[in-house]
Amino acid sequence: MTLIKSISGIRGTIGGNVDDNLTPLDAVKFASAYGTWLLKRNPSDKKCKVVIGRDARISGKMISSLVANTLVGLGIDVVDLGLSTTPTVEVAVPLENADGGIIVTASHNPKQWNALKLLNEKGEFLDAEEGGVILDLALSQDFDYAEVDKLGRYSKLKNYFKKHIDEVLNLPLVDAEGIRKANFKVVVDAVNSTGGLAIPQLLEALGVECIKLYCDPTGHFPHNPEPLPEHLKEISKLVVEENANLGIVVDPDVDRLAIVNEDGSMFGEEYTLVACADYVLSKKSGNTVSNLSSSRALRDVTEKHGGTYEASAVGEVNVVKLMKKNKVVIGGEGNGGIIYPESHYGRDSLVGVALFLSHLAQLKVSCKELRDSYPQYFMSKNKIELTPQIDVDAILSAMSKKYSEEDISTIDGVKIDFEKEWVHLRKSNTEPIIRIYTESGSQEAADELALRFIEEIKVIAGL
Repeated sequence: MTLIKSISGIRGTIGGNVDDNLTPLDAVKFASAYGTWLLKRNPSDKKCKVVIGRDARISGKMISSLVANTLVGLGIDVVDLGLSTTPTVEVAVPLENADGGIIVTASHNPKQWNALKLLNEKGEFLDAEEGGVILDLALSQDFDYAEVDKLGRYSKLKNYFKKHIDEVLNLPLVDAEGIRKANFKVVVDAVNSTGGLAIPQLLEALGVECIKLYCDPTGHFPHNPEPLPEHLKEISKLVVEENANLGIVVDPDVDRLAIVNEDGSMFGEEYTLVACADYVLSKKSGNTVSNLSSSRALRDVTEKHGGTYEASAVGEVNVVKLMKKNKVVIGGEGNGGIIYPESHYGRDSLVGVALFLSHLAQLKVSCKELRDSYPQYFMSKNKIELTPQIDVDAILSAMSKKYSEEDISTIDGVKIDFEKEWVHLRKSNTEPIIRIYTESGSQEAADELALRFIEEIKVIAGL
């Protein structure tokens, strides 16, 4: 059982002991810290407002109720979207003129997990400084709850998906008419969470025939909810059986998007962003950003269109920060997270679906043909566990010096770019582990590169 506190929120398993798991008391304490932070950064005479929403997890209603009533107890008005998605809450915060937002979701984690994701008044994740203040407040428990006449008001807003979908359809590069004319047939796997409500509504608005697989928002995940190839065998089979044009897979909070080709093969999570960027860059010149552990294919596609690519440290807040600095037209993370500034600065599978289908409709090619048109890269993701006594930072420093003649980035661990492949070494913040990500022109080459670096690390560590 686990409880993880970070700048972006609190995440843990339901049940167990306080401070060791995500218990009701932990939810109240952290919501109190967030609400207190909001009140302190706004004028004392202002009535603050927070938008909340949740995915379909079994524990979602319990945690969401605790969070909402805690905020009300602090004198903060709460607008509850109920069953929602992470990007829908992000869109709702500025639309509702709110001062912040909380999404009750543990993203791709299994059903025993839940979490609070915290947003600012722009509907964007908090930065390190803001998150640090909230962590300190949660530790000190310096809370001042409202008197009875100053309690916040609680209200519900139903089916905010329609507003979100309208926002998506109004994006200039979303070719709704072209998608309708293409007569797409799509299978959707939403792992029995809120994507099963949002994605079919979007597809219906686009005139796409939708075949639902695990779209009942019960919170009982029928398979591992992380949209990786090994978890998607059922939708791969159904896409072929239904003679569908493609399959769409989202995680429980709908900020990660994976595509299945018409032959049941994987388009690849890394290539969701590549395809959407290719489409956007074909219409509008500009630059792109993803994180250091994302595929080199985005760089290749960006340069093909005359733009410049840059990589940020891992983490959505870091990606967004660099996107704003570079004024990019599209960016995101290689795990299927599309961030399109024209809409908002958050990973959004609804935006991703609309851009992807627009691209496919205009090119008039199959999903597999589109995938085959991109540079072929393969990734390997590994880790090496070390003893607590070993200095992980010293190992990473030694690796950086050893490969100093290569193209190296040390903004987040050590990334070494070779001519045709790369390796990214990152340490865990919670345990003595080095994560090893590699990419090359074949799966075998990527795996071999990873094994080579694992052995080199072992030698330096004296293992």
